[in-house]
Amino acid sequence: MPVDPAAPITITAFDWVPDFARGQVRDLRVRWALEEVGQPYAVRLLSQGAQKRPPHRSRQPFGQVPTLEDGDLILFESGAIVWHIAERFPGLMPGTAAARAMQLEWAFAALNTLEPPFMDHAMATLFEADAPWSASRLPAVMARIDERLHEASDRLGTADWFGGEFGPGDLLMVSVLRMADGMLDDHPNLAAYVARGTGRDAFGRALDDHMAGFTGAPPPVDPERAPPPDGP
Repeated sequence: MPVDPAAPITITAFDWVPDFARGQVRDLRVRWALEEVGQPYAVRLLSQGAQKRPPHRSRQPFGQVPTLEDGDLILFESGAIVWHIAERFPGLMPGTAAARAMQLEWAFAALNTLEPPFMDHAMATLFEADAPWSASRLPAVMARIDERLHEASDRLGTADWFGGEFGPGDLLMVSVLRMADGMLDDHPNLAAYVARGTGRDAFGRALDDHMAGFTGAPPPVDPERAPPPDGP
């Protein structure tokens, strides 16, 4: 659905991130959930640095995105927001208590068990690639990712979804496993699982809106951290 600036729900997102981060910033998960339930939303775009200033910290104490404002309710953390959306609007949460419990189980698994080693990988290969510890740390990070992918693949087996039917837990599992780009060759069932999730119409709409928001400019370079100029 088109982003509606008059919608009662507002989320926050960045107006610029490096190319490697586009399609991965966590507002995409929130947009996807809103698309699944057919709920229009407005977006407050933040330039880099604005997330650390007092107006946004009043919404998100750790200076991150996304946040969600739903009337008087302000939430942060993508998992909490996705869960709220699934509970608040019909279309994403399964109907029985047992099925909801399974979705909650996989939401925690996505964020607490699978995502941390992928974030360690991003730190070692992207954000802190020049740090002296990165090269020596990477083999252990890759071993943990490989272990988690094998475990997830074994549990999924031939099923379509971890939670029995698609719901907020599987939305978060797909979102995390998208970070495993190039690492799923030995796990065709996980590759097919990610393809099923990202093939949903709601995901396609969310991704289009997410990418369309990158209309800003990169932050100015800090002279103290800039590379030295060319020449002697």
